Amino acid sequence: MGDRTAIEWTQATWNPTTGCDRVSRGCDNCYAMTLARRLKAMGQPRYQRDGDPRTSGPGFGVTCHPDALRLPYKWRRPRLVFVNSMSDLFHAQVPRSFVAQVFEVMAATPQHTYQVLTKRARRLRRLAPGLRWPENVWMGVSVEDAEVLHRVDDLRIVPAAVRFLSCEPLLGPLDGLSLKGIDWVIAGGESGRGARPMQAAWVQQLRDQCATEKVPFFFKQWGGRTPKAGGRQLDDRTWDEMPVFATEN
Repeated sequence: MGDRTAIEWTQATWNPTTGCDRVSRGCDNCYAMTLARRLKAMGQPRYQRDGDPRTSGPGFGVTCHPDALRLPYKWRRPRLVFVNSMSDLFHAQVPRSFVAQVFEVMAATPQHTYQVLTKRARRLRRLAPGLRWPENVWMGVSVEDAEVLHRVDDLRIVPAAVRFLSCEPLLGPLDGLSLKGIDWVIAGGESGRGARPMQAAWVQQLRDQCATEKVPFFFKQWGGRTPKAGGRQLDDRTWDEMPVFATEN
């Protein structure tokens, strides 16, 4: 359902929807798809709907969970919340009305800070004018290589208080990236079976660009067979920069 998480750049996860489909190279080794298969086999009720076998998998069919909308109201202490670690809120199969409900919950719980991340940047751009954008909602897009830089252009016009990029798994150099209007960058290598290696030059170039343009930079991991395999240090230090947020650490 949610709550505490091992993801380094957040404090909790909240999944009002589950399930997704592959849309680009960054999805090829999707951790959530693998986990959904396991959860289905364990009988977890939220992961019993199968997705399209061509683009998804067992237990990973897109499903909305209206009962999950109550969860943030139950958290007593403020926290930093990653929304939909097991889905994409802007997937075409998530009704516009349900997306709006999720945003209303976030607006009604200003003690928490929410991080929403999508690969469906074009749908985000279309729906954004009809959504409520409180200051505690951060909006991000995944950018794994230069082929998807158009997602950044879509994000740039969204009226979020904080706009961020998740460059994980970083699969190539982001030549041509503009950080205009971007408030935070996360980068990391791929982990798990068949993880594709990340070259140091790709992430160093991104780190240096963030430093030049004064954008907070967070290096999550080098990746490998396990998430912790390569460690988190880049050039002999840990990069944990983040935008200022109001929740307690």
